[in-house]
Amino acid sequence: MQKPVKIYTLSTCSHCKATKKLLDDCGVTYDFTDVDLLDIEERAAVLEDVKKWNPQCSFPTIIIGDKVIVGYKEDEIKEALG
Repeated sequence: MQKPVKIYTLSTCSHCKATKKLLDDCGVTYDFTDVDLLDIEERAAVLEDVKKWNPQCSFPTIIIGDKVIVGYKEDEIKEALG
């Protein structure tokens, strides 16, 4: 069974796009939030969430099960997916 995958991204970020493409290419189902497309109140709430996982609040922030990967790290992502 696949671990839950959640990614926090920016719509304009090339590393974020690469991460989504990698997950798509691997056939992974994932939930994502383009933080920059949220309204101000939603964005503030989501950024608080992101800070719990990644205090630097950089993107992409990828959560696979209970593992957090910050940035596009293909090998780490594939390893975390199993």
